[in-house]
Amino acid sequence: MAQKFYLTKQGLEKLKKEYQALKNLRFSKINGEIPKILHSEDVNPEYLSFREDLSFLETRMEELKNVLKNVELIKPLPRGRKKAVDLGAKVTLDIDGQVDEFEIVGTLEANPALGRISNESPVGRALLGHTVGDEIIFSSPIKIVYKIRKIK
Repeated sequence: MAQKFYLTKQGLEKLKKEYQALKNLRFSKINGEIPKILHSEDVNPEYLSFREDLSFLETRMEELKNVLKNVELIKPLPRGRKKAVDLGAKVTLDIDGQVDEFEIVGTLEANPALGRISNESPVGRALLGHTVGDEIIFSSPIKIVYKIRKIK
């Protein structure tokens, strides 16, 4: 079974644009001037660089094609389900006396510095399914208590 990639609508659009840009770049590279294979009796370094660039482009395009083929869009939660933490939820937490807000997203869009944590990260996984008022005790090197204040 293929791995599912969870993305927001904005994340999906960003990946589609990247894929299209890479497609256009690949097309221009192939239809542009290709360096000669041999430079005297040695392999031309420009040609090797060209092949390496093309290989990188094609690898990234295949990765994106796989993601786009197996994407599952994170949809806004129905009103009744907003009581529990799920993908796409913004969760306000009390972390040992400090208030912080996180959005639960798929791994491809996770960026803890921007408050976006993955549903597969230890904290994200621990929060899933919990409701307002729940306390989650998380023990990594130190014990941290997360108390859910609000879910939107």
